[in-house]
Amino acid sequence: MLNNIDLVYVGIDVSKEYLDVYATTKDNCIRFSQTEQGLSGLVEYIKPLKPAIVALESTGGLENKAASMLASNDIPVAIVNPRQIRDFAKATGTLAKTDEIDAKIIALFAKAIKPNITPIPDKELSHLKALVARRAQLVYMLGQERNRLSAYPSDPMKSITKHIAWLEKELDRLDNDIDNFIKSSPIYCEKIKITESMPGCGPITAVSILAYIPELGKLNNKKIVLLAGLAPINYDSGKKRGRRFIRGGRRNIRSILYMSALTAIRYNPVIKRFYQSLISRGKPKKVAITACMRKILVTLNAMARTQTTWSLKEVSSPA
Repeated sequence: MLNNIDLVYVGIDVSKEYLDVYATTKDNCIRFSQTEQGLSGLVEYIKPLKPAIVALESTGGLENKAASMLASNDIPVAIVNPRQIRDFAKATGTLAKTDEIDAKIIALFAKAIKPNITPIPDKELSHLKALVARRAQLVYMLGQERNRLSAYPSDPMKSITKHIAWLEKELDRLDNDIDNFIKSSPIYCEKIKITESMPGCGPITAVSILAYIPELGKLNNKKIVLLAGLAPINYDSGKKRGRRFIRGGRRNIRSILYMSALTAIRYNPVIKRFYQSLISRGKPKKVAITACMRKILVTLNAMARTQTTWSLKEVSSPA
C-alpha cells in the first residue's frame, strides 16, 4: 500500500492557450496546448503517473475542457479556489510568479491540503451552466449600457441605444433557448417545477440554482450551506467573541439567493415571518437577509431531497 510520500500529486496552471503541468514525483514542468491534440497529450502524460489528485485553479471556465478530459479518463480532478492557492503560496514564502512556479505551488497545495475531488458535470448540466452563465453576462452588459445612457451626449447615445436593443434581442433569444432546453429534459422539467413552486423563486432563479448548485437534494443541510458559503464563520480569540460572518463558497449562488430572499421577504409567508422575527429581535437587516437566504437554501434542499413542492407547512429543518 502506498504511503503519502509515494502518492503523486499533479498541479496544472491554466491559461487561455496553455496548460503547465507539474507532478510531485518529477522536477520539471511540462507544457501542453489548449487544443484537442494538447489535451490528448495531457492525458497520455498524466495517466501513467496514477495521481491521487490532479488540481487546477478555477479560472472562469478555461479549466473546463482539461478537467472534463481528465475526469472522463478516470483521473481524479480537484478544481480549487484561486484565493486558496495564493494564500498557500504566501504561506510557503513563494513571492515569484511564473506559470511553472504556479503549477508547482498547485501540486504542493494538493499534496498538503488534499482538496475534495470535484464532480465533473455531465454534458447536459454543462450546457445548462453555459446558457445561464451567458445570460448573466448579457444582463450585466445591459446594466452597464443603460447606466451610460445618461452619461454621454447625443451622438454616442445612438450607438448605446442600438447596442441595448441588440442585447435585449439576444437576451430574449437566450431565454427561449433555456426554456426549450428545460422542456426537452424530463428530469430538469421536474426539478424546475419543484424549485419554482417556492414563492421567491421565479423561473430564472430556479434555473440558475439548478445550474450553479446541482448538489441540491444530495447533501445534508450543513454541507449545502457550506457549499454556498452561507455558514457563519467564528471570529474568536481568547476572551474576545467577534461577530460571525460568511465567506467563501459559490459567489454566484449567493447573488441569486440574495435576490430571491428580497422577493421572498415580501411574498413568501414563511420567509416573511422569519425575517420579521429576526428584525424584532434586533438583528441587523443584512444579517436577517443572510439568514433568509440560508433558510431558502435548506428549504429547497429538503424539497429536492423529498421531491415535494413547496407548501405553507415548512419542509425543512430550521436554518
